[in-house]
Amino acid sequence: YWDRDESAIRETEEKYDRYLTKIAYNILSNHEDSRESVNDTYLAAWSSMPPHRPSVLSTYLSKLTRRISIDLLRYRNRDKRQQSQYALSLDELEECISGGNSTEEAYGEKELADTIARYLRLCSEEARQAFIGRYYYLDSIREVAAYCGMTESRAKTVLYRARQGLKDYLIKEGYYYE
Repeated sequence: YWDRDESAIRETEEKYDRYLTKIAYNILSNHEDSRESVNDTYLAAWSSMPPHRPSVLSTYLSKLTRRISIDLLRYRNRDKRQQSQYALSLDELEECISGGNSTEEAYGEKELADTIARYLRLCSEEARQAFIGRYYYLDSIREVAAYCGMTESRAKTVLYRARQGLKDYLIKEGYYYE
């Protein structure tokens, strides 16, 4: 990327395509849209490097893919939400975080993310891994259960308790909940 060699995109695709496609598909629930999103990720990476130099390329690419996929989902489904893993995980988190559109709330998003990260550091490894898998990577309950080595029922319980703990933690930290 820093030498502006176009083979960087091809090599990135060879190494990360399955990983990025899975993230995009979990959000979009559509193969064609997922492909479009991943291709847009490669273009965004090409456009941003340099000057940006990510310390972990896979993390940087996953963030780009998530943002691009979520934007595409919002664009394609302005009036209705499709039952993607993104929509399902948002429904599950609704009980913890109240939504809003004020400038003040937009400013506080970074602070909220930092607060959630602090909460996750207090959780057990099992709960943290399940929570991140479900709500960051947007994996299905079945996938979370599989890589956490638990039943789907146990995964649901762990995630429910993590959400309840997050809700309590956010209230304790001064976040308003309706």
